Amino acid sequence: MEHSSKFQTLVAAAKQRVPQTNVGEVQKMMAAGEPFHFVDVREESEWRNGCLPKAIHLGKGVIERDIVQAIPDTDAKIVLYCGGGSRSTLAAENLIKMGYKNVWSMEGGFRGW
Repeated sequence: MEHSSKFQTLVAAAKQRVPQTNVGEVQKMMAAGEPFHFVDVREESEWRNGCLPKAIHLGKGVIERDIVQAIPDTDAKIVLYCGGGSRSTLAAENLIKMGYKNVWSMEGGFRGW
């Protein structure tokens, strides 16, 4: 999917503030049994068509509203993913603004898995 230059600029700026990880690192964390919350921020329709192992769904449109109930510990490690890594970066930035201290966006997202 080709994104607009304005969207790409927004995401590039957010990536300067949001820690990034990648598919390989997340797979290693899973294999090692490292504790973390794996959150799919894609649309409900995308989630219904498939998701990654051990993921929960908190769509980008509701994550700020629902995160405190789903993951109340602001120190917990949270890895967000979307289709490729842009929406998850934007969602992670908001969680950081809300006081979550260990939030990551997975570059490559669902398509890279």
